[in-house]
Amino acid sequence: MKLLSFLFLASMVAKSSQLTCQNEFRRPEYTDISVECGTSSITLAIQICPVVYTGYNESLLILNHMFDKPECKGTLDESATPPVVKFSFPLNMTNACGSNFLTTSTAGTGIFADFSNIQTVNVSGVVRSHDPTTGIVTYNAELKYYYSCAYPLEYLINNTQVDVSASSIAVKDNNGSFISTLSMELFSDVNYTTPLVIPRLGIELRTKVFVQVQAANLTDQYHVLMDRCYASISPYPTNSSFFNLFVSCSKDQMTTMHENGDSHHARFSFSAFRFLEQQNQTVSTYYLHCIIRLCEISTCSDFKDCNNRRKRDIRSSGVSDATTLSSAVPIVTRNEDSLASKEEAAAFSSDSDSSSRMGLGIAVGVLTLAVIVVLTAAAVFYRRLRYF
Repeated sequence: MKLLSFLFLASMVAKSSQLTCQNEFRRPEYTDISVECGTSSITLAIQICPVVYTGYNESLLILNHMFDKPECKGTLDESATPPVVKFSFPLNMTNACGSNFLTTSTAGTGIFADFSNIQTVNVSGVVRSHDPTTGIVTYNAELKYYYSCAYPLEYLINNTQVDVSASSIAVKDNNGSFISTLSMELFSDVNYTTPLVIPRLGIELRTKVFVQVQAANLTDQYHVLMDRCYASISPYPTNSSFFNLFVSCSKDQMTTMHENGDSHHARFSFSAFRFLEQQNQTVSTYYLHCIIRLCEISTCSDFKDCNNRRKRDIRSSGVSDATTLSSAVPIVTRNEDSLASKEEAAAFSSDSDSSSRMGLGIAVGVLTLAVIVVLTAAAVFYRRLRYF
């Protein structure tokens, strides 16, 4: 039996020895695994040459004890340099190839300091070598490649890039982010089908603006929940005036929530307004910003419960110069007072021009009449002189 096990292992090694390992045919190291924390799946890549050196091949690397699931087995990629065996599985509790999901909650800090429950989900697991040797002892070292991906579930969306940091192996921890899936769009209709087009002179005050925050290519495990949306004069509202459209369950009277925490998109609308500090300008320009929570489907109802959610003190701005993302285009509204003043000035100018033209006409008429009278008198006087 021991001989059969040895021959089997030898055949596996011989089969894999055809790989181009060059300088990578060595003992395993902590850096032999890389982890890609995607928005809908996680991909592991383990260098195969050290695995072969230890006495195994790709078929003997097992993900989370999933022996009987073909979709959880590794695939050899010889085109990579060095060659690797890849594992890829969905980011979903029901079929993530045995990965562990752990959601933790902490009090918010920084830009999220006004929220008492900020969640992070950690997805972790291990790839182990399976030793086919039977008997009491073995001479093959056991390989273990641990991985984990941490995804924050709260984001401030704006319009700048978010960089994702990475770390280290055979224990390998990586940070993932769902923010790349999030986008904000403005519409002009309640069906969210017609994009809002803002003319050069801005939209009229009280115009309904429909806002949608959507997550594309996001795992079905989470829904989009808006915690706070506000407008600011600056696209990067570090030291800018701002106006809260809503914070948790507290909202402005002109704001209407249409859908929140029920799917991969959240929607609300508000009436166009202007900032008073821009009253001397022809138009008022401002930007939208939203703090977005991705909640697990089973917990979304808890966050939507107004009795359990911490209210925010609207007197503090709650913003910083952190990396962010916002409405793609600024919202521009007409300053009706400024426009009215310009129209009155134009009308006054028009009336003045008319009065000037009328006065000039009268003066020319009087002058012409005077010239005719003088010429007529001169002609009569000339005739009388001829007769004398």
